[in-house]
Amino acid sequence: MSIVFLACKSSNEKSLLVTAKPIDASVKGDILVGPSVLNDPDRFVWGASVIKDGGKYHMLYSTWECGDSLPAFGDSWVLHSKIAYATSDFPDKGFKFQKIILEGRKLSGDSLAWDAQMVHNPHIKKFNNKFYLYYIGSKDPGKPLEGVSGFNLNKRNRVQQSQKIGVIEFDSFENLIAGNFKRPDNPLITPRTRVKPNDVINPSPKGTITKPDNLIVVNPSVVQRPFDGKFLLYFKGNIYTPHWRGVHGVAISDNPNGPFTPTNDYVFDIKMDDGSIASAEDPFVWYHQSHKQFYVVLKDFSGIITKNKPGLAILKSKDGIVWTKPQNSFFMKKELILKNGDTIKANRLERPQLLIDNQGYPITLYCASSIVNVSPRKDGTSFNVQIPLSIADFK
Repeated sequence: MSIVFLACKSSNEKSLLVTAKPIDASVKGDILVGPSVLNDPDRFVWGASVIKDGGKYHMLYSTWECGDSLPAFGDSWVLHSKIAYATSDFPDKGFKFQKIILEGRKLSGDSLAWDAQMVHNPHIKKFNNKFYLYYIGSKDPGKPLEGVSGFNLNKRNRVQQSQKIGVIEFDSFENLIAGNFKRPDNPLITPRTRVKPNDVINPSPKGTITKPDNLIVVNPSVVQRPFDGKFLLYFKGNIYTPHWRGVHGVAISDNPNGPFTPTNDYVFDIKMDDGSIASAEDPFVWYHQSHKQFYVVLKDFSGIITKNKPGLAILKSKDGIVWTKPQNSFFMKKELILKNGDTIKANRLERPQLLIDNQGYPITLYCASSIVNVSPRKDGTSFNVQIPLSIADFK
């Protein structure tokens, strides 16, 4: 499995060749098991973010209970997602569950908090010797009165339409485990526009022009820009033209915990033949010190970005605002290669997060995955896979 992307067409700049190594896993029924995957028979396991500290690798990941008495995956992640903590001595295998460290605040008695119902999409970063856990949260705003927009929505869709991004700052993983941190009373960013053809909670006035942070803000990815020290928070919003598609924006701050000010710029905005933005989600952005530019890996729903099959795409940028396609924008197929030589087609391979070294080279790729259609399942047939990477420069 090769992942190739070119940093720039200029002959004076390096390109990056990344090759995914086989993973230590095997097929057991409808799931992968083994050292290179994290799964749990009692819970769904989804997106994970990893950072190294104190000689260990610390993982924050989305998880929630499963079973016949609970909703299927497609609904349960919206209604019940929590954030768990796992550790390993290795970046690409052996992660073990430690504890649930964050859950919807209604479980502790606060049903009015912005993240009362669920927490999801963890993204862990370290800036200035402090750790920052970015995540999304949501609550049920309640059923509108009959005749009011959104009256026909069920709880699942009301919660989904209320998703926002927040952050928790903490000094050490010991403090995180002990609960010695303050949860934010308010989210970092909230959608500025709420435009949808129908069934929208608290719609914007008729004629409102959508901004990138339309309806929801989810899937945070944060990076510090080296030439001015600004912190860039990338997020996904939803637009309808007339059908749903994911679009992305960026918010800027002088501090990693905000306040963040969203711009009106659409980012990762690769156009389709009709001029509309190709649908994508789950960006992971980082800065490559040697190449002096930003990269993003994200899920390409349709294959439009990569001009290939749906999978993971990669884009590049000099300033973190204007993004272009490298010569090869196809980052990874929806497949996993096992150490025994078998290639496993993945039904889902998304929520990519990378462990990056000090120079900006990817070391390990973490993806939420399933080898079957997990949406209707109630039996925890999902996992997070840790894929070791081999990296080389070339011109």
